[in-house]
Amino acid sequence: MKVTVSLVLGSGGARGYAHIGVIEELERRGYRIKAIAGSSMGALIGGLYAAGSLADYRDWVLGLKRIDILRLMDVTFSRGAIRGDRVFARLKGIVGDPLIESLPIPFTAVATDLAHQKEVWFQSGPLLEALRASVAVPGFFTPVIKHNRVLVDGGVLNPLPIIPTVAAHADIIVAVDLNTSRYRMPVVEMPHNAHLDQTGFGDDKPGERQDSDSERVERNHKERFAGRMDILLSSVEAMQSSLSEYKIAGYPPDLTINVPKEAGSFYEFHRAAEMIELGREIARERLAALEQGRLVEELGY
Repeated sequence: MKVTVSLVLGSGGARGYAHIGVIEELERRGYRIKAIAGSSMGALIGGLYAAGSLADYRDWVLGLKRIDILRLMDVTFSRGAIRGDRVFARLKGIVGDPLIESLPIPFTAVATDLAHQKEVWFQSGPLLEALRASVAVPGFFTPVIKHNRVLVDGGVLNPLPIIPTVAAHADIIVAVDLNTSRYRMPVVEMPHNAHLDQTGFGDDKPGERQDSDSERVERNHKERFAGRMDILLSSVEAMQSSLSEYKIAGYPPDLTINVPKEAGSFYEFHRAAEMIELGREIARERLAALEQGRLVEELGY
């Protein structure tokens, strides 16, 4: 009998592509995903999977280049943010617009109601409407205003929504956190470009001088905080990292898969192949450790 999983998919912008790799690895190892909850990009990936359309979405994003991402950004200058109409028109072409309650896998998308300062759980109603509210990162996407509610990114209050999955009574709860710093990760070590080198996506070329760790850190900091948008998004990530720690401490999942935030910037949506492979690789390591631990426990060693 397959081990059932309640899957929690966290917020983290383009790093959310890693959720695809995690899901693929879970399926490859024979797990059955019984329920999904997600915030922001985690809601988007989780909702598409629950609707049976993740493979088509994966094929689309693997073909996106920088110029394609720019063409999808329908900026509204009056509010200084992206409406998201073009993106969601494409998503509608991929998944349609089913009702959440009709999906074959129970699904929860989490958004934040700024007007009333509380979480909003979408467990029924139009899927795309729920996803649009959950991904509305303040300052990046325009909010969804409906029924006297101003709905923005679920990660503002709950970047790792574990509680909605508890009622599914699955064998294990697996949470994918996209906001842990690689320098604070307790289990998985991520040397510079290790995951990319192994899969052919690395930037280093044979014979080139390799920077020291301190030089890489300094260069990465300069690149990450180069402009106002970088500062804004990095501030959001810092907040979400702390909130995720509180959520994990309050409701510890059986397994946490940590994708380091240094793996990619929030808006690098042209790097789908790398992020998917990274998610798969980290999930493989963590699931192998979990399975070994369960085997040892069963054998009484």
